[in-house]
Amino acid sequence: MRILSFVVPEQYEKAKAMSFLRGHCSFSARLVNTLKRVDMGITRNGTLLRTIDILHAGDVVEVRIPDHATACQPEDIPIDIVFEDDDILIINKPPFLAMHPSGGHGSHTLANACAAHFAKSGRFDSFRPINRLDRDTTGLVAAAKNPHAAALLTKSLQKEYIAIAQGYIEQDMTIDAPLRKREGCGISLEVGEGGIRAVTHVQVVKRLANHTLVKLILETGRTHQIRVHLSSIGHPLAGDDMYGGSLEFINRQALHCRSLWFLHPVTGEDMRFTADIPEDMRLLADKG
Repeated sequence: MRILSFVVPEQYEKAKAMSFLRGHCSFSARLVNTLKRVDMGITRNGTLLRTIDILHAGDVVEVRIPDHATACQPEDIPIDIVFEDDDILIINKPPFLAMHPSGGHGSHTLANACAAHFAKSGRFDSFRPINRLDRDTTGLVAAAKNPHAAALLTKSLQKEYIAIAQGYIEQDMTIDAPLRKREGCGISLEVGEGGIRAVTHVQVVKRLANHTLVKLILETGRTHQIRVHLSSIGHPLAGDDMYGGSLEFINRQALHCRSLWFLHPVTGEDMRFTADIPEDMRLLADKG
């Protein structure tokens, strides 16, 4: 159980508890309703607090967010934990590891690995990834340990990717092109009318002999967005055979989430993390 404590400031003198919880504490209405059903889920100065009660400056409000046991089967899979506290977990995901169990990946996923990690530490948290990476994409994943942290991380999380695209990209650009499902092609997407708007900012980092090393910032976070956008301009990711990339130099899409930054959902601290590109991408960048 995660216990959070807040001191009521002067501006919430004589405010209703619900107003304080939704405004100052940034709790969602859904979470507040959940807390109301928890034994002593919301208290003021050690006594039960109702959402209609009036608060006074200096009151100490505590909330008790219950653990939510995951239905995912724990599996002892090594994971690279970059940072962890009571609210967030930052992982450097390796390639060839899916995020969640699905039709094609019923087990051996990052969710299974995190379930085992939580169990070892005596917690029973659900795996709540805020950003999702494809199975073969590497890099940083931010996960929340409770619904309050998840809601606030979703609002503040920013990401930067590094990738190796085929061919020679001449200049920095912004790709603003809608994505839609490719008819008859399973999960693959394409740029086309009627799709959902997607915006990718592309910055050339280094031009190689046969490839271009690029930095990417997403203005939107659509499935396969980077992969489809780069393919649509004739520069698919190296190794991305789903979208026209060659497997000659690397056996997966050369895409890595290098940096994450966000405001900590409880402390408000500016948090920044970076993960070096993996060995296979580094070797490709050296060869060009």
